[in-house]
Amino acid sequence: MAGLRERKKEETRRRIAATAWRLFAERGFEAVTVSEIAEAAEVAKATLFAYFPTKESLALQGVGDDDLAGIVAGRAPGRSALDALRAHYRAFAAGPMTGLDPEALVSRVRVIFDSPALSSATNALLYEQRQRLAEVLTAEHGERTAALMAAQVSATLVTLQESFFRRLAAGASLAAARGELADDVELAFDLLAHGLDRRPEPAAAPRRHRRTQDHTHHAEDHTEPTDHPGQ
Repeated sequence: MAGLRERKKEETRRRIAATAWRLFAERGFEAVTVSEIAEAAEVAKATLFAYFPTKESLALQGVGDDDLAGIVAGRAPGRSALDALRAHYRAFAAGPMTGLDPEALVSRVRVIFDSPALSSATNALLYEQRQRLAEVLTAEHGERTAALMAAQVSATLVTLQESFFRRLAAGASLAAARGELADDVELAFDLLAHGLDRRPEPAAAPRRHRRTQDHTHHAEDHTEPTDHPGQ
């Protein structure tokens, strides 16, 4: 009996969320009221609030949910925080991403970006996520270093997600966007680990880049001075 009750609750929750997102996508977040969502989902307003305490919580499910602090705190002895985070996002990019609807995901991102209220709420959630990560890192690295590390990691991960969303929005297939994400994860964590000046370079630079460099050096070698003696 308890299992049936839980399934019904989950079905109700999903119906409310799906209805809300359909309305948000059609009219924008600000234009839709909680009463309209409840009516369209065929539930009482009080029932809706039992599942989602605010309209913002309806729209921001999953935002800031990655437990960065938990990943770092639960890593194996001797493993660095960056290695633990890299392994987590490497596995995510390589995973099947079953159940992910690219069109629905892009629609959600557009709704959030188009709403000042949701953009602000998203930033607040990401800030809380960053603060929790900094707290875990503090014991090992000290407060100042931990705060800077957490800020860099957080900004990097947000950029990875935005790049992934942009590719989907531009029409890339899920498989193609996932492959690009996997490459970006490696590049991003190389930069975090080694910095801009010490990041390992690829074995051979792209041919076009080498030609550009050669041409630049050649031009520099034959540049005439602009200030002639006697002028």
